[in-house]
Amino acid sequence: MNTPGLMLRTAILSGAVALLFLAGCASTTTPAPVVDRGVPSKAAAPALSSKDYYTVKKGDTLYSIALDHGQDYKDVAAWNNLDNPNRILVGQQLRVTPADAPANGVAVAKPIGGGVVESRSLDGSPAPVAASAAAANDPVKREPKAGKEPYSDQAWAKSQSQTQAAQNPAPAAASSAKAAEPVAAVAAAAPAADGPNWAWPASGKSIAGFNEATNKGVDIAGKSGDPVLAAADGKVVYSGSGLRGYGKLVIIKHDATFLSAYAHNSNILVKEGQAVTRGQKIAEMGNTDTDQVKLHFEIRRQGKPVDPTQYLPKR
Repeated sequence: MNTPGLMLRTAILSGAVALLFLAGCASTTTPAPVVDRGVPSKAAAPALSSKDYYTVKKGDTLYSIALDHGQDYKDVAAWNNLDNPNRILVGQQLRVTPADAPANGVAVAKPIGGGVVESRSLDGSPAPVAASAAAANDPVKREPKAGKEPYSDQAWAKSQSQTQAAQNPAPAAASSAKAAEPVAAVAAAAPAADGPNWAWPASGKSIAGFNEATNKGVDIAGKSGDPVLAAADGKVVYSGSGLRGYGKLVIIKHDATFLSAYAHNSNILVKEGQAVTRGQKIAEMGNTDTDQVKLHFEIRRQGKPVDPTQYLPKR
């Protein structure tokens, strides 16, 4: 009996059995789960400011959203990369303020650090040395550091008067008079009133007053074809019939705060982007999308409807 040969065959057979057993175990092992970490969870997405974004609801149009936020619909389309203003989806979030708009509507001045500012004239050539030296010696502009008085026209005038007094000593009374002059000029240049100079957009009598819940403006009676006039200087930001319930509509943007809207016209005489002046004929009165001839007129302050009679002259 060949004992060594038998032992070798037994060892080989045992190794083969062990390999088969391990292979069987491996085939029944549950694979480890695969987690895709490349896409962030929706729950982790940062919350969007309700002031800067609006969620589209059923029945909304880009035109109505822009009007309700005091914006030009073309600007809203541009901020959201919309190629087709007529295609927005329920639930979609749209930016309704510029991406670079300052927080709370207040611009924050940031000091310039380290670099040297070179003054140049309007034609691009370097400013005279004397002017550059004067700018370098100006404590208000040169050092906008923490703890210093913030820049303002009054602070600038005060700084100038102090510099002149140090360089050219004069009686106290004269110095005070010189310091007061620039401040008085700034005060006189300030606007006398807030907002545009308003005028009535039609000559007819008012037949419905403002009610924030049911009537967001005033209704003015008239005959078909009566002139509809721009209530203040501005730019036409909408001209068409895309807002349900307004018929043929004109919207004018007067400044960063005020819009005015003129609804139910029979004929529109202005185009989007056109500059208009107070009292200019922009449309003709009609009854589009309403049951009688009238002008529905609204004033919007930062998108919110306000009572036009609080702005229009008494009559």
